[in-house]
Amino acid sequence: MSDVILPVLYTLFVWWFGTGVIIYLDGLPRWTTRWTLLAATALTGAAAWGMVTTADDTTVAGALAGFTYGLIIWGWQEFSFFTGLLTGPRRTPCPAGIKGWERFRCATEAVLWHELAILAGAVLIVVLTWGADNKMALWTYLVLWGMRQSAKFNVFLGVRNLNEEFVPDHLAWLTTYFARRPINLLFPFSVTVSTVIWAWMVMQAGLHGAIPFEVASWSILATLMALAVLEHWFLVLPLPAAALWKWSLTPNHMHPDATDDDP
Repeated sequence: MSDVILPVLYTLFVWWFGTGVIIYLDGLPRWTTRWTLLAATALTGAAAWGMVTTADDTTVAGALAGFTYGLIIWGWQEFSFFTGLLTGPRRTPCPAGIKGWERFRCATEAVLWHELAILAGAVLIVVLTWGADNKMALWTYLVLWGMRQSAKFNVFLGVRNLNEEFVPDHLAWLTTYFARRPINLLFPFSVTVSTVIWAWMVMQAGLHGAIPFEVASWSILATLMALAVLEHWFLVLPLPAAALWKWSLTPNHMHPDATDDDP
């Protein structure tokens, strides 16, 4: 049971605490950005090195390490985005009145560099772990990437809870690409597919004959997927999900009144 319980608890804590740290740092005064980015980049470099050194470690500790390194590399992507370092060529509010593909094009331009950086990060992890037995860093990164893309599309199409309070003031223009609606047509598909994948991961963790490394790895990935599905439900249900990270908000985070937007 320790091959399941420890990885699950560790994943829950690191997900919650790591998210809060990123929110807090991105809300600090702008003069701190250079130093926090420098520290984050150094930490990411250390994570890449650690990922390589543990690439053939097929123990429970190796699974936890791979997950941690993949999460740190992903965290750099999120951190660099919310600091404003890597967003896109369009850094202005969404033009009033546009809809459909034109709105999608403008939204894509607003985050293009960020998306390309995520792709580059995935390629880097693939190269550094090519042929390795421990690919937890890669799978962690890919799960986070896939579910983040799903969340972005749902926020773009329209959901009830946009959580604008987590957006720092210097990215206030980004919220003009969000849409507030009770739900959108993509949402049921997103949560259904994600839930099926989660169930499959749980089954993999419980397969007869699985070694401790495999049990721990699938337990971590299943926990990540469950959290991602939960985050999706937080987008549409009347739940105070933002309270989970209220401790990380700073005066530089937005606290807007809810408005209705037409996607």
